Amino acid sequence: MWFRSAAAAAIGVALSFPASAQVLSQKDVSAGMALTIIQAVVAACQKDGYSVSVAVLDRVGRFRGYLQGDKASPTNIELARRKAYTALTFRRTSMEWAERTVPGQPLNGQRNLSEVIPLGGGVPLMIGEEAIGAIGVSGAPGQDKDEACAKAGLAKVADQLK
Repeated sequence: MWFRSAAAAAIGVALSFPASAQVLSQKDVSAGMALTIIQAVVAACQKDGYSVSVAVLDRVGRFRGYLQGDKASPTNIELARRKAYTALTFRRTSMEWAERTVPGQPLNGQRNLSEVIPLGGGVPLMIGEEAIGAIGVSGAPGQDKDEACAKAGLAKVADQLK
């Protein structure tokens, strides 16, 4: 009996919101933006002699574009995706998040979430406080170099994120 009352109350609350409250307008990464980012990342890494893999994710963590480097390890694309996912999820670089979640820190438990990875090379794509996607790079000889290449991709589209 109580279940019917609770269900009726929940339906009543849901129906009391105006229909216009259900409409959302969201910004996201376009296919063209993903391609521009990938090209900029690859160019930045190649000038330093790195063959990397790049993943560009949309606002909910789906691939918008990716490229497996010619000489990159087979695992690099998965690492790039997870670095991007980490940056997207926490709205900060994956390197910064990794530093905030080291063992002994209060946020260390976040490392137990699935799909996140405490490695540098992920950079969020932000418009104000809103994460609309992320870039992940893997394959350079160091996480700082992966992140520098990802930031080169971000710099290429920075004007579009204002």
